[in-house]
Amino acid sequence: MRAIAFVGFKKSGKTTTVEAVARVLKERGHRVAVAKSMHSEFDREGSDTWRFSRVADSVLVRANDTDALLFKAKDINALFSMVNADFLLLEGFKSIQHVPKVICARDGEEVTELNDGLAIAVSGVIAGSGVNEINGLPVIDATKEPEKLADLVEKHAFMLPNIDCGLCGFKCAEMARMIVGGEKTLQDCVVLSSKPKVTVKVDGQVLPMKDWVQELVEKTIKGMLSAMKGYRGGKRIEIVIRDE
Repeated sequence: MRAIAFVGFKKSGKTTTVEAVARVLKERGHRVAVAKSMHSEFDREGSDTWRFSRVADSVLVRANDTDALLFKAKDINALFSMVNADFLLLEGFKSIQHVPKVICARDGEEVTELNDGLAIAVSGVIAGSGVNEINGLPVIDATKEPEKLADLVEKHAFMLPNIDCGLCGFKCAEMARMIVGGEKTLQDCVVLSSKPKVTVKVDGQVLPMKDWVQELVEKTIKGMLSAMKGYRGGKRIEIVIRDE
């Protein structure tokens, strides 16, 4: 899944920009998901869903206009792991550091303030002023040229693992900035580019392991299994440990 964040302050045109890009990507046959960062109480205290969420791990809501799954993700990785799409468009999430960004702004000062080295373009209200470029970033009006902005998203969107494993020699935020700047590519992310023989997941999140650790785990497990009656080997071995 590839992702990109549309960041900006209030009334900067984020929603309009996300909507325009999502529509074009959808028309091109992509599966599109949108995540919105809200600063208000979504599940207000005292409501039925709030009461259910106090005693259940997740709450399913069937409404007349839409359906929803309510749950409390322990972190951003757990939240995004629930998404099954080709492109994840994030509205808000200014602090996120492992995906590229489109800055939605009202003026040049906001662009400068929001540019943390992850921006690939500028859009939003400022795009209607006739400015074509700000601080080296192309300015694209999503209301007039949504296809142009969608082209950039298709070309540049990505999402690093956000686990800071250090196997590439950098933190994910550093690697993301270098990818946006053209110094690195996704192939330089060891977790994304490698196909490990041994994969260990903890609560759905892959635990990065160096080659010698993979070999140690593989030989240890196969050695133990070989002494068990009924073990005949196989190309794929699955072991699940539940700490419950």
